[in-house]
Amino acid sequence: MKIKIAFLLILSCHFGFIMAQSQEKFTDNLKLGVNYHRGYNLPEYSSFLLKVNSPIQSFDLTISKETIGNTSWEQLFNYPEYGLSLFYTTLGDAEVFGNELAFTYFFKIYLLDREKFKLYSRVGIGLSYVTKKYHPETNPSNIAVGSHLNIHFNTQFGGAYKLSEKVNLNAGLSFDHLSNANTSEPNIGMNSLTAFVGLSYYLGSRKDRKQTELPKHEPKNSLYLFGSVGGKHLRSLSGKYFLANSLSLEYLRESGRIFHIGAGLDVFYDTSVKTFLEDDNKSFKAQDNFQTGFHISQTLRYNRFSLNLQQGVYVGLINKVEDKIMYNRGIIKYNFSENISIRLAMKSHLHILDYPEIGIGFKLK
Repeated sequence: MKIKIAFLLILSCHFGFIMAQSQEKFTDNLKLGVNYHRGYNLPEYSSFLLKVNSPIQSFDLTISKETIGNTSWEQLFNYPEYGLSLFYTTLGDAEVFGNELAFTYFFKIYLLDREKFKLYSRVGIGLSYVTKKYHPETNPSNIAVGSHLNIHFNTQFGGAYKLSEKVNLNAGLSFDHLSNANTSEPNIGMNSLTAFVGLSYYLGSRKDRKQTELPKHEPKNSLYLFGSVGGKHLRSLSGKYFLANSLSLEYLRESGRIFHIGAGLDVFYDTSVKTFLEDDNKSFKAQDNFQTGFHISQTLRYNRFSLNLQQGVYVGLINKVEDKIMYNRGIIKYNFSENISIRLAMKSHLHILDYPEIGIGFKLK
């Protein structure tokens, strides 16, 4: 829960920073939008279909800011848009799953940018509240959601058509996912695909975009040390949590401004291993709490934010619980300064989520 709140605070602070950029008025390039969605659940298991009895219907209220090129990053990403979304949706069965209210931060990139028509891709993440959750006695049919509080992920592909100087018509497709990041069981989560249509309105004046010659990027190599802490629980509807820590050494080759490649070493300390092994009638040694591995990584950077995907292999001390050779991490990092950063990560074994973690990093070189 604390990880989710910290993540949202970081994103909200970043949005506030963008909104405070040196434009003449707060309302310049500020838009208010509303969209109506209709579609269907995308079940991960066939038994899920038996619990869904109606289409998904949603409303998406947004406020967003178009950038005009005040920084080199805005120009590199074709003048992206930042925003906050208040999202309300049905979940297919009001009695079993209830409804969801989500608050997300989103980032929109324009793929095609013309005077009258634009194509865009939008990605957002935040927190949500689901009105119905699993309960062994009162709601055993809810096999998807084990907690009221969840993480909500959204991605959209859409178009905007200019109706007037103030009003745009928007339409497209939206994919939404909610789950609790394996902090409660069950955690199948829910996925939906919807088509949407709506309007957006400019609250203030539209300022002209800036275009300047960007300085040449100088490639460099960097070395980081990250320490992280996380938590996990048994996959048996148990409420007991276990501490899971990690230490990582990460090398990055920053050959360009936007995309970096890297490699690193990981040491994991997972206090749940003993309980898992004993439940499976397997022997346990103290060293089994530790796992070591090597990973490669790909990083997409925008200003102080970066998205990092890692693919790792256990080498030396293996994971005896999952009995997997490979592990993965999805990481969002925010740089407070040149040398200090904070990151939020989700460790997994392919499609099986392991646990979320929060960490702090230091640049060594």
